[in-house]
Amino acid sequence: MLHHVAVNQPTTTAYLSRLQRLSLLDGEGTVIGRVQDVVVVPSTPGEPPPVIGFVVGTAGRRRIFVNGNKVAEIDASGVRLVQGTLDYRAFRKREGELLARADIVGRRIGGEVVGDLSIIPTPLGARAWQVQDVALVTPGVLRRRRVGRTVTWKELPELFDTGRQVDRQVAALRDLHPSEVATRVVRLPLAQRRQLAEAMEDPELADLLEELPEDEQIRLIQDLGVERVATVLGEMEADDAADLLAEMSEGDREEVLGAMEDEEQADDLRRLLTYDSRSAGGLMTPEPLILRPDVTVGEALARLREFDLPQVLACNVFVTEPPTEAPTGRYLGMVGFQRLLRVPPGDPIGRVLDDEAPEPVAPDAAEIEVARRLAAYDGLALPVVDRAGRLLGAVTVDDVLDRVLPVGWRRR
Repeated sequence: MLHHVAVNQPTTTAYLSRLQRLSLLDGEGTVIGRVQDVVVVPSTPGEPPPVIGFVVGTAGRRRIFVNGNKVAEIDASGVRLVQGTLDYRAFRKREGELLARADIVGRRIGGEVVGDLSIIPTPLGARAWQVQDVALVTPGVLRRRRVGRTVTWKELPELFDTGRQVDRQVAALRDLHPSEVATRVVRLPLAQRRQLAEAMEDPELADLLEELPEDEQIRLIQDLGVERVATVLGEMEADDAADLLAEMSEGDREEVLGAMEDEEQADDLRRLLTYDSRSAGGLMTPEPLILRPDVTVGEALARLREFDLPQVLACNVFVTEPPTEAPTGRYLGMVGFQRLLRVPPGDPIGRVLDDEAPEPVAPDAAEIEVARRLAAYDGLALPVVDRAGRLLGAVTVDDVLDRVLPVGWRRR
């Protein structure tokens, strides 16, 4: 029986045999395709094997990969996604990945055969999944399988070991903070660094690249294909992705931008590339949290709690007249989350703007001026506004720190 599975119910399970019969549904309940397999990667010793995503068959017999962090819940009606876009490029299994149905189910373990396995949400939280149990059956005559037993993944760790040293290295890095991963990776020989980059999941590689200087980024991705680079760039913060693109030749840059699935994201990056990398425009992210002045405080706090919003961007709300996508309507001001916590949730945020918020900077402002402005206001983010008063983006304190620290500081 397939039990309801959601991120706030970490003890329930979903078996592969039932998952394969379920539809993949978008946030509105529209059927996108049908689940065909589960993608598993090796874990560190003593830790459950992570489920990084699902292979889904869509119309036209195309198989795509759906990242596990896009799945909100699983129940008898289907596998339901959170809001967001999907990458519809054909799925390609990468080195170090195991397909539950193709690589694990059917394997012999002594006199038994793996008949099924179950997955659960990770106890630690948001939209992450892991293997829980393995069902073993005894082969019978005419290939019929007799009822067997169920064991935990701990009893069969060999099922999830690819035998490759690089996969074990990736597993050992998976639970570290990206800055710690970067510190370890830069000390490895170049060939080994490139092996790790090839074996890492796209979000993990994106996090790693954001922690490295641009010349190191270029060396790391040099052997990756254009489509893989485009996908990884799509996972990076826009300002970091633009910095990396700026280090490429014009031909390579356009090839990568043309391969990006999200055309709006590619257009944002092209716009960032028009600014000097040492200016506010070159430092900013074009995607801070921007809301209309009539949005209530309660709604704003709900947006700040969204899992995908980077921590440094979850500290402030920028308020503009419509439209709220950069370049926006007229910039009105900003308000920090602490102030939002102190006012009635039904109040519109346009009435609670911070009178002491830092003044905006122009996109051509030098990075030293941006640093001084942030320091003067003890701020975490600074609005960037054009001559027409439209919000173009925001510079965050972590972006400024990246420029202040000396090149190669991770090797020290």
